[in-house]
Amino acid sequence: MTTGDETWWPAPVATTPVDADVVLPGSKSMTNRALVLCSLADGPSLVRGALAARDTQLMVEALRALGVGIDPVDDDAPTWSVRPAPMHGDVSVHCGLAGTVMRFVPPVAALARGPVRFDGDAAARRRPMAPLLHALRACGVQVTDGASGLPFTVGGTGSVSGGSVSVDASKSSQFVSGLLLAAARYDQGLTLRNTGRVVPNRPHIDMTLRMLGEHRVTAVSDPDAGNETWRVDPSGVAARDWSIEPDLSNATPFIAAALLTQGTVRFEGLGRHSVQAIDPVAALVESLGGVVELTDEALTVRGRGVVSGGELDLRDLGELTPTVTALALLADTPTRIRGVDYLRGHETDRLTALATEATRCGGDVTITDDGLLIRPAPLTGGRWHTYHDHRMATAGAILGLRVPGMTIENVSTTGKTLPGFVELWHRLVGSAAA
Repeated sequence: MTTGDETWWPAPVATTPVDADVVLPGSKSMTNRALVLCSLADGPSLVRGALAARDTQLMVEALRALGVGIDPVDDDAPTWSVRPAPMHGDVSVHCGLAGTVMRFVPPVAALARGPVRFDGDAAARRRPMAPLLHALRACGVQVTDGASGLPFTVGGTGSVSGGSVSVDASKSSQFVSGLLLAAARYDQGLTLRNTGRVVPNRPHIDMTLRMLGEHRVTAVSDPDAGNETWRVDPSGVAARDWSIEPDLSNATPFIAAALLTQGTVRFEGLGRHSVQAIDPVAALVESLGGVVELTDEALTVRGRGVVSGGELDLRDLGELTPTVTALALLADTPTRIRGVDYLRGHETDRLTALATEATRCGGDVTITDDGLLIRPAPLTGGRWHTYHDHRMATAGAILGLRVPGMTIENVSTTGKTLPGFVELWHRLVGSAAA
C-alpha cells in the first residue's frame, strides 16, 4: 500500500468539551449529481453552494471537455452556471480518484459524438469498474481498452438505445446511480436490474432518484423486485436550479468530536428533509451514545463523553466506517462492523488500512469477512498513514482528540472532499485543545 508525501500534521488534543456551529462546504454527492443533471437538461441552470474541491473540480472539467458550459458565478458561496450544449468526443477525461467522475461521466459520454478516453490516478486503476462497462455495452455503447477498469474509451455516437440491462452493483451503488442519471436521454430509457448481492450505500441511490424527480424525470425503484430493479422513462430533463446541502458524511468527524468530549455540534442546512441519509446517520449516532436533535433546519448532536460499542451494520453507510472505527477504538465495549467488504475497492483498501494503522497505535483490530472487529485497548500516539484517502486522514484526527502525539500523514488529502479541514478542525477544538 502506498502512502502520501511524508508531511505530518500534529493532531490537536481536546481537554474540554467542544461547542460549535460547524459550517461545512456543500455535499460532494449532491454537487456532482446536480452538475450531471444540469448538463443534460433542456436549459441553463445554477448550482448554488456547490462544493469546491478536487472531486467536484474533476467533474466540472470532465463535463466541460464534453462541451458543457460551466462557469463560476460567486466564489464566496460557490455557484456555477451550467449551460447544456451538444456533447462532442475526441477528448480525454481525467478522473483523479473520484468515483463519481469515473462512474457518472461514462454513461453521459456515450451521448457525445466521438471517442472519449478515460483515465485517472494510479490508485483509480484498481477501483472496480467492470460492471458499469458491461452494462454500457449491453446498452449498445462501444467501450474499448478497459477489460475491467481504467483506462478505457467510450465510443459515443450521439445516442444510446438503453432498454433492459443487468448490472452487478454489489461493490458500488455508483454503478446504479451513474446509469440512472443519464438514462432519461437514452432512446428507450432504462430498466436496470441488480444481479449481484445487496447493493451497498442504498441511500445514495435514493438521492439519485429524488434528484431525477426534481428534474421531472420518472425514475423509480421496483418494490416487487426487492428494490433491486430501477426504471427511468425516456424523456427530456427539465432545467432547474439547485441549492446544495452541507456534506453529511463530512459532518461525521465533527460529530465524533462531540461524542468523545461530551460536547455539542450544530449544522445548519442539514434538516430532517435532507436528500442525504439523515435518518440512518442519526440512528447510528444515537446507537453510539450520542443525543440527536433534528429540526427542519438543522442537526444538533450532543455527546456524553462515553462511546458505546456494539454490532453495527454499515452496508448503507460505508463512508462512515473510518469515523466509526476511530470511535470504536476509544469505546468502552467491543464493536463489530459488518457489511462493508466493498470498502476494499475504495480510494484504498480501507479495511486493511484501518486495521494496519490502528494496530500500529496499539489497537486491537481484526479484519473479518465483511468488516472489522474492534476491542478496547490502550492506545499510544504515533504516525497515522493516510494512503491518499481523505477518510483515513479524518479518522486519525478523531483519535488525536484523545490520544496525545498523533501525527497525520498528508492531511491535505482531505481536500478531495473537505477543503480547509485543518482550519475547521482547529476552530472546532479551539479552547478544548491542550
